[in-house]
Amino acid sequence: MADQIPLYPVRNVAAAAANRKRAAYYSAAGPGPGADWHSRYQLEDESAHLDEMPLMMSEEGFENEESDYHTLPRARIMQRKRGLEWFVCDGWKFLCTSCCDWLINICQRKKELKARTVWLGCPEKCEEKHPKNSIKNQKYNVFTFIPGVLYEQFKFFLNLYFLIISCSQFVPALKIGYLYTYWAPLGFVLAVTMMREAIDEFRRFQRDKEVNSQLYSKLTVRGKVQVKSSDIQVGDLIIVEKVDEFLIYFRPIFTSSCFIRTDQLDGETDWKLKVAVSCTQRLPALGDLFSISAYVYAQKPQLDIHSFEGTFTREDSDPPIHESLSIENTLWASTIVASGTVIGVVIYTGKETRSVMNTSNPKNKVGLLDLELNRLTKALFLALVALSVVMVTLQGFVGPWYRNLFRFLLLFSYIIPISLRVNLDMGKAVYGWMMMRDENIPGTVVRTSTIPEELGRLVYLLTDKTGTLTQNEMVFKRLHLGTVSYGADTMDEIQSHVRDSYAQMHSQAGGNNAGSTPPRKAQSSAPKVRKSVSSRIHEAVKAIVLCHNVTPVYESRAGVSGETEFAEADQDFSDENRTYQASSPDEVALVQWTESVGLTLVSRDLTSMQLKTPGGQVLSFCILQLFPFTSESKRMGIIVRDESTAEITFYMKGADVAMSTIVQYNDWLEEECGNMAREGLRTLVVAKKSLTEEQYQDFESRYTQAKLSMHDRTLKVAAVIESLEREMELLCLTGVEDQLQADVRPTLEMLRNAGIKVWMLTGDKLETATCVAQSSRLVPRTQDTHIFRRVTSRGEAHLELNAFRRKHDCALVISGDSLEVCLKYYEHEFMELACQCPAVVCCRCSPTQKACIVTLLQQHTGRRTCAIGDGGNDVSMIQAADCGIGIEGKEGRQASLAADFSITQFRHVGRLLMVHGRNSYKRSAALGQFVMHRGLIISTMQAVFSSVFYFASVPLYQGFLMVGYATVYTMFPVFSLVLDQDVKPEMAMLYPELYKDLTKGRSLSFKTFLIWVLISIYQGGILMYGALVLFESEFVHVVAISFTALVLTELLMVALTIRTWHWLMVVAEFLSLGCYVSSLAFLNEYFGIGRVSFGAFLDFTFITTVTFLWKVSAITVVSCLPLYVLKYLRRKLSPPSYCKLTS
Repeated sequence: MADQIPLYPVRNVAAAAANRKRAAYYSAAGPGPGADWHSRYQLEDESAHLDEMPLMMSEEGFENEESDYHTLPRARIMQRKRGLEWFVCDGWKFLCTSCCDWLINICQRKKELKARTVWLGCPEKCEEKHPKNSIKNQKYNVFTFIPGVLYEQFKFFLNLYFLIISCSQFVPALKIGYLYTYWAPLGFVLAVTMMREAIDEFRRFQRDKEVNSQLYSKLTVRGKVQVKSSDIQVGDLIIVEKVDEFLIYFRPIFTSSCFIRTDQLDGETDWKLKVAVSCTQRLPALGDLFSISAYVYAQKPQLDIHSFEGTFTREDSDPPIHESLSIENTLWASTIVASGTVIGVVIYTGKETRSVMNTSNPKNKVGLLDLELNRLTKALFLALVALSVVMVTLQGFVGPWYRNLFRFLLLFSYIIPISLRVNLDMGKAVYGWMMMRDENIPGTVVRTSTIPEELGRLVYLLTDKTGTLTQNEMVFKRLHLGTVSYGADTMDEIQSHVRDSYAQMHSQAGGNNAGSTPPRKAQSSAPKVRKSVSSRIHEAVKAIVLCHNVTPVYESRAGVSGETEFAEADQDFSDENRTYQASSPDEVALVQWTESVGLTLVSRDLTSMQLKTPGGQVLSFCILQLFPFTSESKRMGIIVRDESTAEITFYMKGADVAMSTIVQYNDWLEEECGNMAREGLRTLVVAKKSLTEEQYQDFESRYTQAKLSMHDRTLKVAAVIESLEREMELLCLTGVEDQLQADVRPTLEMLRNAGIKVWMLTGDKLETATCVAQSSRLVPRTQDTHIFRRVTSRGEAHLELNAFRRKHDCALVISGDSLEVCLKYYEHEFMELACQCPAVVCCRCSPTQKACIVTLLQQHTGRRTCAIGDGGNDVSMIQAADCGIGIEGKEGRQASLAADFSITQFRHVGRLLMVHGRNSYKRSAALGQFVMHRGLIISTMQAVFSSVFYFASVPLYQGFLMVGYATVYTMFPVFSLVLDQDVKPEMAMLYPELYKDLTKGRSLSFKTFLIWVLISIYQGGILMYGALVLFESEFVHVVAISFTALVLTELLMVALTIRTWHWLMVVAEFLSLGCYVSSLAFLNEYFGIGRVSFGAFLDFTFITTVTFLWKVSAITVVSCLPLYVLKYLRRKLSPPSYCKLTS
């Protein structure tokens, strides 16, 4: 019958049932008991009530079609960019990009994804061609490397401008200097860039080759063969064995089950149970897989990693066997088999796998400071053109004015200094070297050296939970019995009670076997209260060790090769070789705790489990029923029979919200749950109910009948189970702590004080994410939290967003499915509300959703974002963010390799941002503006010189003077600014509030740039006019005099800019001065005003006279002293925030 059930009617029935539940939910969520429930919106006919909803939100076009509504926010953004300004600034980029995308789509059309039929072990039967199973993270190939790198460099206006200027020197009429003065700096920049990209590309090639060459065992008719990962095809039968931590007893998937780890895919570190289809479990041998005729019908490749739809059909049976396939029957790529051996048929390969589809292509990240400098260079170019036009106009447009115009463009080309990129790139390399050499953050690796300044401009930090904030280690912390509570320091009392209880039970059993009753005097000798507490502790520990889904496994004994033996009742179980497997880390922590207090789980299979008491006795229990945990029920249960007493007991544990209505009346559960939650503990309520044989038989018959129902099976099964969940005896309340990484709480507090908003994006459950957010102080204790209720439609999202809008200054917790609905219909409104929250927690997020959230934050806020994670599921988020940080942890190195910066612990983020991010941004801002000042001042002197000589397009300085001015004469002092710092690292860490000023971008803005322009004009005018006025009788020495004063002025300006002196700065100052003085004796032929025009050379004896020295000093003092005075007054009258801490 299963193959005859239509798929779509089932979906409609489920949707109708869901709508009825949502309608009941909103009806029950009224403002008070007396409120009219009809005032709530019933959602059975959702479209009829949308117009009646109160529009409290600032939205547009609510009446539009749902299919088009999600495009409205983007349309609003585009409307703001309309007009001439948009076309001039971004329009040409948009048009070029659109044309390129259109050509790419024409040349390389994307293949339409379809559902597929895959025959077992027969790749040749595949009707369609599927992608090759290879990973490729390379950006370029042999043919596209040079064009690609050149395009990435020359798309910046600065580099393109330098290229045009350098090429113009091949034209004789435009040549104004030596070719090497233009091509050498440009060639150096391109060579360094290509070398860096070549190294990065080669490393990516090596990593891809390593992954694609990994060997797997392929099952064929002739037996096992080894194949490379890149040679695996759809339809192959692949044998995947457990990783080499320990070996499990060989049980192929078609005869049993296995556990897998998905931490590299979704961030969850718990082990998940996977089972094979039932018809293959009955096959006696591996080779029989080729003797059957079977195929898998699978859905088309999807992004969703939490669901799968398919069918398994065996045609050689009579009648044919059809079985449905779900997520429990699949193993995705990037998962690890934790136990067992899996034989599976390949369904998806290469770029069609879930992990690859959820991984976005890496983008070339450009720092905000580089973009700001690029805008400033455009402004300088406009100034350059304007100045050249003014000079030609004042010249009177005589002769070939267009040639003079271009020559003036070349003469003033130093307004945009060619050494800007060289200095900034070298400075970035120094910043990265300092980060990796910092002893306070050992293990830090800088993988992208082009964006260190981004660490100082961050406003949003998006972090993973598992392995990033936590250590992936659960520790049992608290046991509460109602009247008494046991913590970590009193666990020895529990161990004593358990030992005494089982010792007493063993003695009683021994006495009964001998034909005598246990002495009553011995029983009554203990105090009554102590007996009661001991009994309750015994029942609680027993319930905890029985109510779970944990399986103990043992490493292979010395005499068994390649296997792991499961425990038998008569074996001497070794505690050293035991390891627990479970789908929940909480359950593992609970079972490990029961082992520590004396009651140990030593064996378990599908039908039984065995316990070992403190005295060494083995207790056997038969598993009658198991009710697994679900996110809807928030609880799990188990029915067991004690084989020694034949007693049947129903044990249950779950969240307090689910168990409070199931257990018997008590007056302490709610209060103690709140106390443990405030301590950051994950709580579980444990209860039990004794059943007679008749009660269980009645339940089993009803339960079996419900499971065979073909209509509303889930509801009927839940109703039968709920009939058993009544008046259960409350045993205990447990508290488990998810261990946080070291100093996570002070680090998050530091980031919050620095004005950085932290969002936690995790694939884990809502309860787990909320608990970790509270325990880590991501959400402070005094902070209100709004848990966004689950929504599935536009109307529900509208109601919930309105409810959220009424709250102020509260943290937001939302699940991935609700987030998807909100972003589809209310993208702009949701992001506006979420960005106002002090903290946001998004749970059950897929890798694609994580990257989408990062992108939306960038689009809606325009602020810089940083993503930090440690798993493969965080790669997309890290690559989408402006700055990506990877943590090398238990989940592998995939995130750290894809990140821009790699660290070993989350607490290192504080110093990375507060110290290195601050210094990198401050230093690059000062360095970039000073290099531009260095070009502006010499261009100002050239303008004054040309205006004095009737606007002649004659260069003031030529040849090595221009090259030396930007290199040996001033490069070392200017570059020493990369060692400057405004505050000490200790002060930056102690006062993270200083970081807020960095996000405002005040160190590099049009205001600071204008100040440097005015300083350059003032100093250039003073230097040139001073040289012309004071040296009228020695006019032929004007070049030497002005150039000497220029070099001295630059050295003094560096000293004026420095805030904290380093010994290398002093060495750089005196070294540059010495280089200049020594060069006067060897380069005196350059110090004439053109040999052709004047035929004059520098008189070396003249520069040693007192007149020369004091006049040069006077010009230098006049150009610099006012600036020193203004700096002193500003520091006293209006000091910046950091000066208040350093004064």
